[in-house]
Amino acid sequence: MEFVIITGMSGAGKSQAIKILEDINYYCMDNMPPALLPNFAELCVSSSKDVNKVAVVADIRSGIFFKDLFNSLDILRSKGILYRILYLDASDDELVKRYKEQRRPHPLSATGTIIDGIQEERYKLEEVKKRSDYIIDTTNMKLGQLKEELHNIFVQGNILYNLNITLMSFGYKYGIPQDSDLVFDVRFLPNPFYIEELKDFTGNDKNVQDYVMSFDSSEVFIDKLVDMLLFLLPHYVIEGKTNLVISIGCTGGKHRSVTITNRIASILSGQNYRIIVNHRDITKQKR
Repeated sequence: MEFVIITGMSGAGKSQAIKILEDINYYCMDNMPPALLPNFAELCVSSSKDVNKVAVVADIRSGIFFKDLFNSLDILRSKGILYRILYLDASDDELVKRYKEQRRPHPLSATGTIIDGIQEERYKLEEVKKRSDYIIDTTNMKLGQLKEELHNIFVQGNILYNLNITLMSFGYKYGIPQDSDLVFDVRFLPNPFYIEELKDFTGNDKNVQDYVMSFDSSEVFIDKLVDMLLFLLPHYVIEGKTNLVISIGCTGGKHRSVTITNRIASILSGQNYRIIVNHRDITKQKR
């Protein structure tokens, strides 16, 4: 039997995750007190209804009962019930934004601010995050991307590194993305903006891609950058980093940076890394 425990930060997407798993034929239960996990798992194993894929959400909403989680995990292991833990996370700023948009209180912020509740929750979940099999950071994820990610893990069976890599194209005229971990400047490449028949297209269009990649310097840059990233990424994984933002900038964030970002995303996706592409400035006003 497949037994998946979904946990993580409030507001990070656990409700969406369990709906997605339900759609792929998992028997799902939300907000289960951790102390009940062993009994529920045994019930599923002995069920005459052939329940062979189960997913439950167990999180901080259980209040004082959440402390029973680790004891329940030990019991599951002693009974030979294999489980996997899926941990959903997001940045503090994104979680605050989501709570304000939904106008809902954080479950731990009854006597404080939203950020106070988030920080307390991070502290309480620190150990379970370390023991998780999959960690997905939904900061820059849309619902469709989360669905694709869960299908990749639980349908196709691909085990990805617990590192979310956001490849973000941007325009320097709009500022460097504040959450960047690594920033690369491709303004040294010839600019399609000055080619009349190309300037109204973007790096998502083949004619712009062909132009940008027609220069030897583009191929050399990509080869050298990918070589460096393939060296760095395993070290980030070893150090326990779960979210990495790699920003690639040109002047307006529409042509060169988009082309290079797309090409690098395609290469890294083939290396078993979890990639999110974000063209931050592609729709902004022309200069």
